[in-house]
Amino acid sequence: MAAQKVSERCPRCAKQVLVLDSSSGEFVCGNCGFVLKERSEEVGYEWRAFSPEEREQRSHTGGPSTLSKHDMGLSTVIGYGFRDATGKTLPSATKSAIHRLRTWDRRSMVHKSSDRNLSIALSELSRLADKLNVSDFVVEHAAYTYRKALERGLVRGRSISGMISASLYEACRNTNTPRTLKDVASIVNMKKKGLAKYYRLLVRELDLVVPVVDPVKCVSRIASRVKLSERTQRRAFEILNVVRESKTSAGKDPMGLAASALYLASTMAGEDDHTVTQKDIAEAAGVTEVTIRNRIKGLKYLWSLKEDEKHYSI
Repeated sequence: MAAQKVSERCPRCAKQVLVLDSSSGEFVCGNCGFVLKERSEEVGYEWRAFSPEEREQRSHTGGPSTLSKHDMGLSTVIGYGFRDATGKTLPSATKSAIHRLRTWDRRSMVHKSSDRNLSIALSELSRLADKLNVSDFVVEHAAYTYRKALERGLVRGRSISGMISASLYEACRNTNTPRTLKDVASIVNMKKKGLAKYYRLLVRELDLVVPVVDPVKCVSRIASRVKLSERTQRRAFEILNVVRESKTSAGKDPMGLAASALYLASTMAGEDDHTVTQKDIAEAAGVTEVTIRNRIKGLKYLWSLKEDEKHYSI
């Protein structure tokens, strides 16, 4: 008998030795044998197997519900196998009936225009997520944002690809995933200006609160492209922490700040194994060399102030 102890008290002997018999589903007192409950609900996974191969694999009935699918992952799936539970081949009349059922089941999934729109958009979202290499959490957040936009009627008359791309970028911003507007626009074959327009529409109409991108998150991405050492990255982190403490990073491009901090850190650390130019870092970060030169002036000034404070404190 498979048994499990439960932390409750028996109403007869007041002992806290209740035992759950998983084979019979009974709650029994381990002290006096009193049966408190004859049947209990099974809270574990439901396993189903219709063929000998499935019985060996013990496959689950299906995945959990998800917002990244137009039917939430809860629709019925009629398989293409024409065998019954015992493995026997179905007669031709039954095959024809199952084929018709499968056809109407597929048609009934997207019988409304909103369902068809959602199906196309979420398929596009899956493709973009694979290319941008983002996590499932980001995809769920993007699907939730798009569903809210669809309910508000923001998608009507606008590009499905543009709205789902803007939702994905908003999800990256909210989850602190280092993906820029330029990255998303290049994947979806869309101009950065047009994608920014869709993004501003979502933020304005849905009253979204989008956090500012932390430049520290972009350092490792740029450093890996230009092959800078860990010592240079740590020095860049220190420079950006000084900028954060001074509260002078408001309104500045995070990628530009991270690129400038990396270039300044590489010159201060004296990279001997790899000579990095402003052009190399600018191309890796997707900014211009002018942006790096302008940002370096302020970074040098703030870093010199910190060094002076250390000198006077000593």
